[in-house]
Amino acid sequence: MPLALLVNPSSGGGRALDRLPEVERELDQRRIVFRVEQTRDLPHAIGEAMRAVEAGEVPVVMSGDGLVGVIGGELAGSETPLGIIPGGRGNDLARVLGIPTDIAGAVEILARGDTRQIDVGEANGVRFLGIASCGFDSEANRIANGTRLIRGNLVYAYAALRALIAWKPARFTVGLGERRMRFTGYTLAAANNKAYGGGMFLAPDADLADGELDIVMVGKVGKLRFLANLPKVFKGTHIESDEVQVLRASRVDFSASAPFAVYADGEHITDLPATVRVLPGALSVVAPPAP
Repeated sequence: MPLALLVNPSSGGGRALDRLPEVERELDQRRIVFRVEQTRDLPHAIGEAMRAVEAGEVPVVMSGDGLVGVIGGELAGSETPLGIIPGGRGNDLARVLGIPTDIAGAVEILARGDTRQIDVGEANGVRFLGIASCGFDSEANRIANGTRLIRGNLVYAYAALRALIAWKPARFTVGLGERRMRFTGYTLAAANNKAYGGGMFLAPDADLADGELDIVMVGKVGKLRFLANLPKVFKGTHIESDEVQVLRASRVDFSASAPFAVYADGEHITDLPATVRVLPGALSVVAPPAP
């Protein structure tokens, strides 16, 4: 199938657009039929993805997790696969799927054409592919999205440190059917994917194709200990700490003592209270076979 390459020109501080000529050369060398569309905004990107589906093309998103999540959510339930060329700051879905960040490697995955089915998350009806989180994460994401002077993954570490200075523990409520759990702390998250924030493995055991969400609760702890544990998130070993609890469910209700924004795939997708659920195997992606 021909490809419709949807490029977000502002993704990664312009990184995606800078790498476009190399992508075009790699595609031409493999004699892959494609067209390029630079996206103007989310409605335009969604419209171009749907036009590609109608034309029998594979939409390939060259951007970060935000646009990948939006287009993936739109394609959920269809037979058309989603292609990905990492072009953002985090690229966490591509990381977990095994799609290389180097252009030649990413294009080679597209050329092979292997596909796999993955789950899609949904928070208050808004679909996502990664991790829906709130609380401390709400503040950290807000700061990261407003930071333009720091490029690459360092922006997430910077945002976490900025958020920690002003953070005051909040009260969270987790609803699992008739069961209610309450805790005071930092973060409440529903993870479809293992990673977010440019390689932080918040839910190291999460599986993109198990039909469930990993519910991560980070409880109250002193700021110095929280700061000391932050590096552990890059290895996923933070879940061994007493203040971290992980459950698994296909549907969960979130609420808190404050109307926190809920972020997923690096974007503000809804606000608390929120009902989060999983759509099992709803999306086909062009990616290496599951290990």
